[in-house]
Amino acid sequence: MRIFPAIDIRNRQCVRLRQGNYNEQTTYGDPIEMAKRWVEQGANYLHLVDLDAAKGDPSNNLSIIQSIIREVPVPVQVGGGIRSLERVTQLLDLGVERVILGTAAVKNPELVKQAVEMYGEAIVVSIDARDGLVATDGWLETSEVQAIDFAKRLDSVGVKTIVYTDISRDGMLEGPNIEALNEMNHQTHLQVIASGGMSSMEDVRKLSDSEIYGAIIGKALYEETINLVDVMKEPTTC
Repeated sequence: MRIFPAIDIRNRQCVRLRQGNYNEQTTYGDPIEMAKRWVEQGANYLHLVDLDAAKGDPSNNLSIIQSIIREVPVPVQVGGGIRSLERVTQLLDLGVERVILGTAAVKNPELVKQAVEMYGEAIVVSIDARDGLVATDGWLETSEVQAIDFAKRLDSVGVKTIVYTDISRDGMLEGPNIEALNEMNHQTHLQVIASGGMSSMEDVRKLSDSEIYGAIIGKALYEETINLVDVMKEPTTC
């Protein structure tokens, strides 16, 4: 199972939000130094989220993302506010390995098709779910679309990888939603990356036993309830 340490960037700082709430933020310092720290501890892939871009400012953190790409020797995937092919191309041209479409994938299915046609497996889609329904607009809105139905739709248009987040678990250190993740994993051909709720080595092992493709670990690393060095020593993680 691939491990993705998370670096959420807001105002050029590494932060964590509680259930996506911008008013409940903890700041952890320089995102470039944090990226170096996780790589030194064994990370071979990083998951970046541009929170300012998600709120409509796509330029504030671009130089930070570019510096991380330049200064750490591992690939990165980036999400947050990616709403056009131009933005997809801009990030890939910077050296981003994979870009993650969120709300735009729900509201503009044609964008997903075009992006996949142009960039193939470099296109990832984030499915953020509240009570099994897809949430959009920074989790402020909940659609009528069932998450599993959306996943099947993405599968049918050639998307290879999704990030699945159970919003109720995000930043809560309560463990991932194994049942929902297994449903995604078994009913589609998608590579499923679990996000939200990771709190312990036991959670890592449960996901690995479920044959989930990957896991994003955020708050648990910053609050030190999970040690990345120990995670990367697990025989089933990479």
